Amino acid sequence: MRHLIAVCVMSLALPAWAEGPSPVKVAELSARAYAAGMAAGDPLLVLSAAKLRKSLALVASDRAAVDGLAGEGAPLGWEEMLASAAELADGDEVVLGLIEDARVETTKGVASGPVYNIGSLGNGKGDTYPPIEFRGGEYAEVYVEAKAATNLNLGVYDDKGRLVCSDTDISHIAYCGWTPASAGTFTLKVENKGPTGADYALMTN
Repeated sequence: MRHLIAVCVMSLALPAWAEGPSPVKVAELSARAYAAGMAAGDPLLVLSAAKLRKSLALVASDRAAVDGLAGEGAPLGWEEMLASAAELADGDEVVLGLIEDARVETTKGVASGPVYNIGSLGNGKGDTYPPIEFRGGEYAEVYVEAKAATNLNLGVYDDKGRLVCSDTDISHIAYCGWTPASAGTFTLKVENKGPTGADYALMTN
């Protein structure tokens, strides 16, 4: 069953962005596949996550939370994912061959990938970002992920302070997607509900 899931996820790595998930959603899918693969000890699922992550063209920005702390590093990279897959492969030459193929293969990626910044939150702390403008009638996406095993919550508020989207599941990742009725600014709030402090990546489309 896990191998069937891996095949399904790998199919998403094909560059059919016009018909498939958005780059921000792919970032989320790759993180979920990676977490599931690590939990299950399945190198093929982790490999699938790496292939998805490699297809993205992440763009660093100087965006920062109000009075927040900047984190270090970058979002979880496909190289790190492949290294984890190789460890889980435990000498399986067939799987290791697939991992090496993924390492050397070239990918066109998307023309404009998610914009990200790295923030840092202690246990029980929160970050609020200055209002960000999104276009009316176009699907808007916000996504956060941490490498550490913590619990991140995400909330999106309109210019009147109304909550328009939230993700409060117990997880180190959180995703919000909505379609603004008209162009406007939205405030993003990230909370770390613990149990540890962590750097996190915030991505938007």
